Amino acid sequence: MLTQLAISNAKPKAKPYKLSDAGGLSLLVEKGGSKLWRFRYVFSGREKMLSFGAFPDVTLAQARAKRDEARQILAGGIDPAQKRKEDKVAASISAANTFGVVAAEYIDRLAKEGAAPSTISKNIWLLEDLAAPLCKRPVSDITPVEILEILKRIEKSGRRDTARRLRGTLGTVFRYAVVTQRAPTDPTYALKGALLRPDVQHRAAITDETKLGALMVNIDNYDGSPTLRAALLLLALTMTRPGDVRHMRKSEIVFPKALWRIPAERMKMRRPHDVPLSKQALTVIREMWDLTEGNGLLLPSIRSSVKPLSENAMNSALRRMGYDKTEVTAHGFRSSASTILNERGFNPDVIEAALAHQDEDDVRRAYNRTTYLQERAKLMQDWADMLDEFRKLSLRHVA
Repeated sequence: MLTQLAISNAKPKAKPYKLSDAGGLSLLVEKGGSKLWRFRYVFSGREKMLSFGAFPDVTLAQARAKRDEARQILAGGIDPAQKRKEDKVAASISAANTFGVVAAEYIDRLAKEGAAPSTISKNIWLLEDLAAPLCKRPVSDITPVEILEILKRIEKSGRRDTARRLRGTLGTVFRYAVVTQRAPTDPTYALKGALLRPDVQHRAAITDETKLGALMVNIDNYDGSPTLRAALLLLALTMTRPGDVRHMRKSEIVFPKALWRIPAERMKMRRPHDVPLSKQALTVIREMWDLTEGNGLLLPSIRSSVKPLSENAMNSALRRMGYDKTEVTAHGFRSSASTILNERGFNPDVIEAALAHQDEDDVRRAYNRTTYLQERAKLMQDWADMLDEFRKLSLRHVA
């Protein structure tokens, strides 16, 4: 058997020669002085050879360990040389299937399925920016510990909700990798319960009827942009999201049916939503109709007729009226309507349908969209009339 000293003292000769160890391992000493490890074995009646690298990069102990590993593979009826080739191919495939590659496919799939631009940009931010340390890693090699380190760093910065959202989005990508046979499991599953609960901050809303009436009076008397005044009135009257009102187009208004038809691509749940319009809402829309040309935006930006109002402009108008962000926000009108209508005993299913909340039950969801339209029309008119009552209540309270 070879020794470290014998290997170190082996000098090159005129022809390459071999120094043998045990179990088929040998050291080939070449004319130039290189010393290369070789392992010879017989598989299926044929003599074959594996190289284990050069000495001293591969020590005697390491070469023997490689030999022993190869002999174990051979004892299992497998050709060590063939297994090495297969392992190289697998490593090459693994290197090509990085998390970044799979994440890019997932984002492309979202775009093809018609996801909103804001949803796509949010996913790009989560997967390419926040999860950047994972992007060059083979997706099949990523461990729960690696992911937890990233999530905890975000959590410690105070962004608990972002950390939880990132975990969920990562899980979606890993499950996509599993079904496309590029990862064995979803490593985020092991992290369930590992993150702190986010500090939920509900959007500020006025739910007292007298105070809401005062807000409506203040909106009526708002001396700023007529577009902003109309936008706030329509927020209150339609129970829709600020983004829906800001992007309202004339072509979506059906006056004969008193309907506002919001297309699927603008809705949060990617489903079209018909909003019954009360008499009061129709009055506001008619007042704004001739202020813009064509069938474009009904409530364009003050600076550009082709750009919508910003949500910040709507909130700024509320601040000018004296309301801070802890009292009311543009999004808070939905909460005001939902709270008061539920407290007054209106049908909760009709309220949820009016708010365009997604019902998890497919049958109930289809029923709500078809059957509740007439009931929602009555609800919206009742709500508009109630807002008028709240105005009068507020004025009597001041008097």
